[in-house]
Amino acid sequence: MTFVEVLFLATYFAVLLVLSLYGSHRYVMAYLYYKYKGNLPTPKGRFEVMPRVTIQLPIFNEMYVVERLIEAVARIEYPRDRLEIQVLDDSSDETQGIARALVDRLRGRGLDVYYLHRDSRRGFKAGALQEGLRVASGELVAVFDADFVPTPDFLLRSVHFFTDPQIGMVQVRWEHLNRDCSHLTQAQAIFLDGHFVIEHTARNRSGRFFNFNGTAGVWRRATIEDAGGWQHDTLTEDLDLSYRAQLKGWRFVYLPEVVSPAEVPVEMNAFKTQQHRWAKGSVQTARKILPLILRSDLPREVKIEAFFHLTANFTYPLMILLTVLMPVSMVIRFKHGWYEVLMLDLPFFWTATMSVVMFYVASQREIGMPLWQRVKYLPFIMALGIGMCVNQSKAVIEAMVGYETGFTRTPKLGVEGKDRSWFFKRYRTLLSAQPLLELALGAYLTSAIWFALDKGIYFSLPFLLLFQWGFFYVGLMSLLQRRADALLRLLRRAPAAE
Repeated sequence: MTFVEVLFLATYFAVLLVLSLYGSHRYVMAYLYYKYKGNLPTPKGRFEVMPRVTIQLPIFNEMYVVERLIEAVARIEYPRDRLEIQVLDDSSDETQGIARALVDRLRGRGLDVYYLHRDSRRGFKAGALQEGLRVASGELVAVFDADFVPTPDFLLRSVHFFTDPQIGMVQVRWEHLNRDCSHLTQAQAIFLDGHFVIEHTARNRSGRFFNFNGTAGVWRRATIEDAGGWQHDTLTEDLDLSYRAQLKGWRFVYLPEVVSPAEVPVEMNAFKTQQHRWAKGSVQTARKILPLILRSDLPREVKIEAFFHLTANFTYPLMILLTVLMPVSMVIRFKHGWYEVLMLDLPFFWTATMSVVMFYVASQREIGMPLWQRVKYLPFIMALGIGMCVNQSKAVIEAMVGYETGFTRTPKLGVEGKDRSWFFKRYRTLLSAQPLLELALGAYLTSAIWFALDKGIYFSLPFLLLFQWGFFYVGLMSLLQRRADALLRLLRRAPAAE
């Protein structure tokens, strides 16, 4: 065996080892979840006089959902003399008129609601929140993104935790208005359920750090100010502020039994945009915050969990590398008559892939999904996660080299249930060259599948097919949805036949 072949195999197994370590972390999360599942948070007391609350609604070009959002917030049950609503609108389209008109109507009904418009999007969402905070009157501050529909009892079930002066933030669980819209929205809902049901509960109740998710939560205003305010040097201002606040000693509370429904992206390119922003922002936050955490006197388990949490997206470039090396490793070992040694891969793949299965099955069971509903999407979920590697690797690399990009919003289209009207709406994302690379990786894996079939290396086929399916699905959906959208727009602009 040549030196180059040895180097290929060594790199391949090193990548598998690192990925299996991150896969094992899911087992740790599940263990902590079940260990501390019964430690239900309870308020230290109850307010005799309710604290004044400001609800901030940061929006930008949200014509399809802004009315639904503001009306839902107006229905929140709370003493009217203790509640202020800020509509923080950076929009440049019809959203301005819709929001202004609704705010005027609500003010006429006696609600303390204000419309604040900025001509500059400086700082994007973080900048809007910080600007609103300067004139806010509340000692507590709740935040909702445009696609959320908070329940009327949201504040009454969360504010009493602030009777403990050490509590700085309360987060509730996201639910999904359009879970059943498509396979893509089903997969996203399951991804988010894993995060909100298992991870958040495990981290919070075991004493680890966890984060505000940018919406559907309440902050103590003094906590925001003590931690340095909203900052816009990362694309995940929520994650950044959460870690800064907890480093200052503030404690957070997570309430999985309180839900706030929201919309998940219905289109592949919108999903990619959202995931790119989250991945890039988390790596930016890791570069900014992780050195402070590692140098602090925090308990070791808190530091370890923060490391895995903030660096999780580094697995995506490793997945790309694994995609390239997997067929090469198979060919090298077969050429030397060592194809039986492919069985050495099994423990690594088992650790990395079965942890995904266990993790998401557990999250679906905890929210009461039937068994078939829990398992039927699992192959698709794993393939989708693999197919997103190009998009996410780009985000990681951009963050590591310091390449600055603006805050690209995720289009919200007011979709609920199995509504298909989104196809005819505005706010669609632009197409990039990424699908071509995704399809190229799918084709590369197709050649590896043919080789495995020809040589009878059947053990490798399930993994090769999973990777191939993932890259082809993400690449094709990105292209086809965008092309179909362009065709529909062209037809709508065409003059009607006489």
